[in-house]
Amino acid sequence: MSDPKHPELHVYEEPRNDFMDVAIGFGAFFGFLFVIAAIATVIQVMK
Repeated sequence: MSDPKHPELHVYEEPRNDFMDVAIGFGAFFGFLFVIAAIATVIQVMK
């Protein structure tokens, strides 16, 4: 138990939901690219 890498010693770490982290990241990146595509489309139509 003196090993600092032992997982049982890290009981106070913040719990993470990896699926939600990935889902939020994917959604944010999709939204960012969607906004860029919408702006590019508007610029093309205005020409």
